[in-house]
Amino acid sequence: MTSLARHQLSPAETGPALRALCEWTPADAPAGGLHPGDVGWLLRLDDAAVHLWTDGEVPVAVGFLDGPVLRVTAAPDADLGALAADAEELLVPGNDWSDGLPVPGWEPEQEESWLVLSWTPRPVVSRAEPVGAAMTADRVLVHREAFAGSTFTVERHRTMMRSPAAGLACETLVRTPAGEPAAAATGWFAGRGRCGLLEPVGTHPDHRGHGYGRDAVLGTCAALARRGASAVAVMTPSANGAAVALYRSAGFTVVRENRDWARPR
Repeated sequence: MTSLARHQLSPAETGPALRALCEWTPADAPAGGLHPGDVGWLLRLDDAAVHLWTDGEVPVAVGFLDGPVLRVTAAPDADLGALAADAEELLVPGNDWSDGLPVPGWEPEQEESWLVLSWTPRPVVSRAEPVGAAMTADRVLVHREAFAGSTFTVERHRTMMRSPAAGLACETLVRTPAGEPAAAATGWFAGRGRCGLLEPVGTHPDHRGHGYGRDAVLGTCAALARRGASAVAVMTPSANGAAVALYRSAGFTVVRENRDWARPR
């Protein structure tokens, strides 16, 4: 790379980064540390910052800091060494992990790994329904109850759905027979013939064990397949046995195990 440059994009400026990530998304499972849907989910935050690396005017990598982890997906022919050298400015002490970008001198994380699971389109039966504007509050409620400490709000959902990634989003909600919101999933489209992504998926604690989460997963996968997704992937910590069991029950298979690159201690 003779003219590598890194640009920090505001949420409204992320269109080129999303288009590049869609172009780099394979048919079977996401490449690198980011899918367009990871950026889409990030864009619920008003202060989200996405980094776009270019060589001349050509995008060669996209990344963002997810807490202390720098998550990056690079173009198939990108110079990873040059990207890692430039990323040193972002990898200050405290930002001690890199997902998708090998960093010279760093080592694979030993204590935690992530499973990448993939679903191939097939006929499904699901109680899930598409999330419309009138259902936003229920969709947000499920997420907040499913994830302790969640900061997701109706306004943040609206921010996400006003972002450049809104057209990629596909959400479903499952209710109990009494009409209570029980489970929800957000899926992300990356283009026809490319792999979609589930991020996030959650079941209300009061309604676990009844298949609602599985229905939300299958409903969202089916919706992505109807748009032309060749597969749907999801990532979860390998130690999260309940999540792995849920995805396996919905027909997902493990395609690889990922380990972040960690700063030597």
